[in-house]
Amino acid sequence: MEPVRTCVGCRTRAPRSALLRVVAIDDRLVPDDRAAMPGRGAWVHETDECLAAALRRRAFVRALRVSRPLDAQTIEKRLNGYGNKVNGSK
Repeated sequence: MEPVRTCVGCRTRAPRSALLRVVAIDDRLVPDDRAAMPGRGAWVHETDECLAAALRRRAFVRALRVSRPLDAQTIEKRLNGYGNKVNGSK
């Protein structure tokens, strides 16, 4: 039985393999593809809708327990460019 996590964007539960783990490093959101980086992580679907909802609701700030805004450029680039082509979604 595969572990289940909750997407911080749409708040739905999904298998861990269907979500991307994100960690905060020096005020930046960084994708954790292997889900092995140290520290607190947040899980999100790799879609523009879930990422936008999470950023709009400040869900990453709450889930990662940081007190300042986080730069999401790394995650946005991944979803809008390279990441979609690899996953075949666009």
